Amino acid sequence: MARTVFVNGEYLPETEAKISIFDRGFLFADGVYEVSAVVNGKLVDYPAHMERLARSLKELRMDWPCTRAELDAMHLEMIRRNALHEGIIYMQVTRGAADRAFNFPKPAPKSTLIAFTQTMALVSNPNAVTGVKVITTPDLRWARRDIKTVMLLAPVLGKQEAYDKGAHEAWMVEAGQVTEGTSSNAYIVRNGKVITRGLTNEILAGCTRRALFQLATEHGVEIIERSFTPAEAYEADEAFLTSASQFVMPIVEIDGHRIGGGQPGPVVRKLRELFLAEAGRLGGSPREVRADNLRLCGPPPGDRNSQCQSAAGTARWTVSSMV
Repeated sequence: MARTVFVNGEYLPETEAKISIFDRGFLFADGVYEVSAVVNGKLVDYPAHMERLARSLKELRMDWPCTRAELDAMHLEMIRRNALHEGIIYMQVTRGAADRAFNFPKPAPKSTLIAFTQTMALVSNPNAVTGVKVITTPDLRWARRDIKTVMLLAPVLGKQEAYDKGAHEAWMVEAGQVTEGTSSNAYIVRNGKVITRGLTNEILAGCTRRALFQLATEHGVEIIERSFTPAEAYEADEAFLTSASQFVMPIVEIDGHRIGGGQPGPVVRKLRELFLAEAGRLGGSPREVRADNLRLCGPPPGDRNSQCQSAAGTARWTVSSMV
């Protein structure tokens, strides 16, 4: 059965979804995206993703495609229409469609907003039991990695190199130091302390990373923010990665060097358990959102990019306070 996807204010079967061949996301990678996890039909750590989206849009001088409330409602409706119990929602905003020119088009076209769901095993991921292998590869990306853009060709090449070598992920290396994974943040553990690169324009501020820092602080796990080399990683007691679609994932081999005897270690197991418990708890007391009180998508009234659609009926969802 075809999924329902979202394209510019419409919910459509995936086979009927279309965007313009002149869309700047397609022609220039002139767009940003976010991936939010869903567990038990509820969004996990969603506010952090919206904060990062706001920053990415600001850095690229792009308008919001709709209000925050409308974006919230769209995510909830995508969960409902696709009966998504566990997996992710991918959403993407581009500068819209215009005749091809490098400068920003004037007048500004309507933003393009799309979203789709993917079913995934996030909680009972078998890789979390065995751990995964990673390789290192040169970091070929641009200098503004802090912006979550759709310009992902360098990570695609790195990820494919990892798959070609029988690994799960590639850690990118610049000036002899590990920056991050192609689709994850990178960590090692030494003497019970977690080490990960500090936040700069050189890496993405991961939302799972942010949640992990808070949980680690609450449960007495020390995190040190500094760079580390591949050679130091080879000698680490443990290693792991984090991302919205993998949560906390143990690493048992780096460039052929076994880590922690080839088994997930106690620190990463503890951190994953803490994150899963938090994801399952979903922030505490639930609140109700009535779909008929929100437009499902679109910017504020009178905005030139208006693509709003009123919600029909009186659909009701229970969502966590993390939304």
